[in-house]
Amino acid sequence: MKKILFALAPLVGALVAFGCSQPAPRGAAPQGAPNGPKFTVDPYWPKPLKENLVFAQIAGLAFDSRDHLWVIHRPRTVLDDEKAKGSEAAARCCAMVPAVTEFDADGNYVQGWGGPGQGYDWPKNEHGIYVDPQGNVWVAGNDNEDNMILKFTRDGKFLMQIGKPGKSEGSNGKGLGRPANMVLDTAADELFVADGYGNKRLVVFDATTGAYKRHWGAYGGAPSDEKMPAYNPAAAPSKQFANSVHCVRISNDGLVYVCDRGNNRVQVFRKDGTFVSEILGSRIGALDSGDLLLSTDPAQQYLYLSDGQRGQIHVLSRSDGKLLGSFGRHGRYAGEFRSLHVLAIDSKGNIYSGEAGYGRRVQRWVRAD
Repeated sequence: MKKILFALAPLVGALVAFGCSQPAPRGAAPQGAPNGPKFTVDPYWPKPLKENLVFAQIAGLAFDSRDHLWVIHRPRTVLDDEKAKGSEAAARCCAMVPAVTEFDADGNYVQGWGGPGQGYDWPKNEHGIYVDPQGNVWVAGNDNEDNMILKFTRDGKFLMQIGKPGKSEGSNGKGLGRPANMVLDTAADELFVADGYGNKRLVVFDATTGAYKRHWGAYGGAPSDEKMPAYNPAAAPSKQFANSVHCVRISNDGLVYVCDRGNNRVQVFRKDGTFVSEILGSRIGALDSGDLLLSTDPAQQYLYLSDGQRGQIHVLSRSDGKLLGSFGRHGRYAGEFRSLHVLAIDSKGNIYSGEAGYGRRVQRWVRAD
């Protein structure tokens, strides 16, 4: 027996020396821009949920001032084989986390809430979440009748509703039409809304009263609800937004970035709706310009653009929109995407991705450069 152990010792030592004692997680090598930001996937974030809790389709991500990540997902999209149907085997899997879920910076589950309640109309199909500097949580939905935005305290107490379910007034009305996401301009106390899956515009409301203030369409013009030709990358860019106007972000220097997902582009405006520039996905190799982040350096030198069809996040230069690099790929392992949908960024510049479809997870990408 001792002879066998002595014979194995050199082999074990060699395996350890070559790093074979534990394989590195897939996607561990930094990816991104060769001369810019690079990221490494963290396969251990978030920490495992307890009590057989699982996510359904991820509909929105947002950070608060404490670097806590807020997730909104769609509990109604639970898969048939995840529904408890009375048998012992089915009962072991699964339970949905609450529609709105908070995680701390280490990936620990903090709390969850959401769903129908007294005094407000909860969306039928959740889409979009934003946390303002006061810690209030705004949520939206994109079902055919989800023409409203709701505002809650961080512990889920209802505060305000803008809009109401039912028939939309259209893209030139004062109401909402299946809004996708929102962001607050704190200096002006204005809520900018990517509106959305029904309407085809960016609309602005008073953040305190919910009163309508202004709206605009592509290139800052009046939006139209007329049926437009399908997106064609070889054709001239459309003069109208398409379904869906999917994201809105405001930069430190006051520019408003709007994802025109249906036309695979991002348009940039001043806060009054004046058109500034656009980034055409077809010119940078993107197929689906669904969500956008600005880097966390003071000048916000970089843009991060999600591309669900390619299964990648593209790194762009903000000054000219040029492609600097990309990371991610299609797949089901850590560092890969299945139905990449939404993005968020923490104060350290780490990126968080949310997958809809059959992906149904949140991943953390650590800034590695």
